[in-house]
Amino acid sequence: MEQRTISQETVVRQLLDLGVQPGGVLLVHCAFSKVKPIEGGPAGLITALQKALGPEGTLVMPSMSWDDEHPFDPLTTSCREEMGIVADTFWRQPGVLRSNSPHACAAAGPHAAEITRPHPVEIPHGPDSPVGRVADLNGQVLLLGVGHPNDTTIHLGEFLAGVRYRLPVSLVIRENGQLKTVSYGEINHCCKNFSFVDGWLDELGLQRRGKVGNAEARLARSCDILRVVVDHLRENETTFLHPPGVDEECDEARASIPSGG
Repeated sequence: MEQRTISQETVVRQLLDLGVQPGGVLLVHCAFSKVKPIEGGPAGLITALQKALGPEGTLVMPSMSWDDEHPFDPLTTSCREEMGIVADTFWRQPGVLRSNSPHACAAAGPHAAEITRPHPVEIPHGPDSPVGRVADLNGQVLLLGVGHPNDTTIHLGEFLAGVRYRLPVSLVIRENGQLKTVSYGEINHCCKNFSFVDGWLDELGLQRRGKVGNAEARLARSCDILRVVVDHLRENETTFLHPPGVDEECDEARASIPSGG
């Protein structure tokens, strides 16, 4: 049975009822396939998000590429495969700024320039990154049709907690007009156990749930996500890693932890 198209007005009301703060900073992760059909399609959802935030609000979306073999170009590099059609539509819109990094975010609003200013490639989701800057601005994180395994803010929590696991990464960037290969260790694993954060936030009443469009939505303050993640990781830095033998990426992450520390 074909679903009825949901008006932008309805989506704005759903966002405000969920707790999106007008005038605030909002980092959105979205699976449009779960949200649709929305009046105006992906661009219509973006319009609804901006209406809910109002003219003083700043909308932020991940805009990163997983293509490590070609230099990232903020003016041309697609992120549809990695981040979805809404994120890929957003960075292409007039007035939207996009950071110049393979780990880019795009933003529109009063804090857009601050959030998208240059950030280090070797620390993708540290304090000096768009995700870190959203947290500094007391931003909110909105998950539309996706769960916390897609929540980039949790990687910032791992960094702040001082986890020691790293996976080797090499990528090509353009620096001073020349191609350059950068190699570093990135905090990463399969990320499926980021779903634990649901229970941690719910238990403390720090997450709101509802419906936006046809999707299940979760909303939490970035600082609250970071607090619960850091607290749990300082108790056990391998909290998010599967037991040995379950997942190859998690096994590699475990093996990278220095012994005797």
